[in-house]
Amino acid sequence: MNVLVILGHQQAGSFNHAIAATVVRVLKDNGHTVTFHDLYAEHFPAILPAEEVPQDNAFVDPVIQQHCEELTAAEGIVIVHPNWWGMPPAILKGWVDRVFRPGVAYEFSEGDLGGGVPTGLLTTRLALVLNTSNTEDEREQLVFGDPLEALWVDCIFGFCGVPNVHRRNFSIIIDSTLEQRQGWLREVEALVNELFPVS
Repeated sequence: MNVLVILGHQQAGSFNHAIAATVVRVLKDNGHTVTFHDLYAEHFPAILPAEEVPQDNAFVDPVIQQHCEELTAAEGIVIVHPNWWGMPPAILKGWVDRVFRPGVAYEFSEGDLGGGVPTGLLTTRLALVLNTSNTEDEREQLVFGDPLEALWVDCIFGFCGVPNVHRRNFSIIIDSTLEQRQGWLREVEALVNELFPVS
């Protein structure tokens, strides 16, 4: 399987980096082809310019063109990022803004200017989102309504036609012990093995 792995965390050596490294290792061990991007390390250009918004715009930025082609080719997607204010970091949101574009990730029916329900274009059948947080899961769900669940499952992947989306949140990171983090990485390994078994 061709799997696209995207990491959105600014600090090298973070637990998010450890999660991403585990994901990539297990995917490769299982015989999958992996395309990996550390958005901060690559200085991904996250700001969406006005001239890029129209669907019929010819891509000018070769970086965005490459990311769009990789997204289109992906049979599986894994996203790794921290929970910041119930949202992904801005660089990851900018990646979605520029790469999950009309004509690539979704399209509207002819004559629909964008007010209807689109058709998802992604051929990806499986997505996995791995988050870290400093909010307890119960509080995240009861007080905040778990906005990342709705964002990734419904607003992004569901919108673009991905039928099978899994998400796991690891918390609380800030005061977690080495043993807890090692256990979480074993859980990441098991989850990737379950969802992306040996090909």
